[in-house]
Amino acid sequence: MVCFLASMLLMSCSSGTKTSTVSNPLSLTDGSPVVMGDPFILLASDGNFYAYGTTEGPMDGFNVYQSKDLTNWELKGQCYKADPNGWTTDCFWAPEVYERDGKFYMLFSSNWKENPTNEGEIFRIGVAVSDSPTGPFKELSDKPIFDPGYPIIDANLYFAEDGRVYLYYSRCCYKHAVDSELAQKLKEEGKYEEIEESWIYGVEIKPDFSGAIGEPVQLLVPPYELNGPQEWESRSAMAGEANRRWNEGSYIFKHGDTYYMMYSANFYGGPYYAVGYATGKSPLGPFTKAENNPVLERNNDKGGEVYCTGHNMVLTMPDGSLYTVYHGRTARTDAMSNNGRVMFIDRMEILPDGKLVVHGPTTEPQPIVVK
Repeated sequence: MVCFLASMLLMSCSSGTKTSTVSNPLSLTDGSPVVMGDPFILLASDGNFYAYGTTEGPMDGFNVYQSKDLTNWELKGQCYKADPNGWTTDCFWAPEVYERDGKFYMLFSSNWKENPTNEGEIFRIGVAVSDSPTGPFKELSDKPIFDPGYPIIDANLYFAEDGRVYLYYSRCCYKHAVDSELAQKLKEEGKYEEIEESWIYGVEIKPDFSGAIGEPVQLLVPPYELNGPQEWESRSAMAGEANRRWNEGSYIFKHGDTYYMMYSANFYGGPYYAVGYATGKSPLGPFTKAENNPVLERNNDKGGEVYCTGHNMVLTMPDGSLYTVYHGRTARTDAMSNNGRVMFIDRMEILPDGKLVVHGPTTEPQPIVVK
C-alpha cells in the first residue's frame, strides 16, 4: 500500500495534478470525524470542497465545512439559519447546494408552519440562496417550492441539457400504508397491523424554483414481492426495527445516454440501511432497479467495522472519476460522536456493461485526484 500511494503521488507531481490521500470517515484537522447525516459535497468554482448535511441534535439550520483536499476539513460555521418569520418550524434535513450563474442555491427539507389539521409530519422542500458557498443562505420565498399534499423530504435536482430543471424527492411514510406480501406476512404474524412506505417522485420545476410544472411522477417504490430481487429493502421491517419500508435519499446523474438514480432503503439509523440504484432513459423514467443491488451496505458482518451506510450523492472529480459520498457509522465513531452519523467517501464506477459498482465501504487510505 505504501509503495502504491508513493507512486500515485509521484504521478500526480509529474502530470500537474494533485492527489490527496483520504481515509474514512472524513475528519476535521484535529482528527475528529465530520459528524453529519445525509452529506452533500460541492466542488465549487473556487476549487474548494464544501460539505453540507443534516446536523445531529437540535438545530435551526445547517453548518458548512470546507476543505482544499478532501482530507482536512474545517467547520466554517452555520451557513443557513431559519428565519423565524419564514415558512419553516423544525427538522431541517438533507441540504444540497448547487452553484448556478454565480449564485449558490440550497435545497432543504423542513416542517411547514401551514398545518391546519395538526399533522405529525408536515415536511416540505424549500430553497435558499447565497452569494457564497459558506453563506449566509436566505430563503427565496416565504413558502415551500410546491405542495404535493403529503409530507416530502430529500430534495435532489437535475439540470438537463435542454434547460429544464427536475426536482426529485421522497414521499414520507407518514399515513401511507401500502399492501404487499411483507405487510400481509407481518400482519398474520401479529407483528404489525400495517406497513407504511416512502416512495420517490420526480417533477419538473420552474428554473427560478418558484413552483412545479405539471404533476409529480412516481419513480421508485419498495417491491410488492417479499423474496424477489430487491428483498434487501424489507430487512428493517423483517427485523422489527419499524413498521415501515423506504425508498428515499435519491440522487440522479447521467452517464452516456442512461440516467442512474441511486437511492437508500431501510431504517436510516439501523444496520440494514444501504444503497441501491435504478436506470432509465429519461429524467422522469421509467426506472428499473438493478439486479446487483444493494451496491453499498455494511461490512461489519464480514470482518469490517462499518454499518448503516446510506443517503449518498455522487461527486465527479476533475479527472472524471466518480465517488459516492454517504453517511455511515462504526462502533469507534459512535463513541467519539455520541452515536452520530459521520461522512464517508468511496470510489464508484460504471462498468462497460452499464453496471454501477461502489468500492466500499472502506476505512483504509485511498488516493483521490482532487485537482
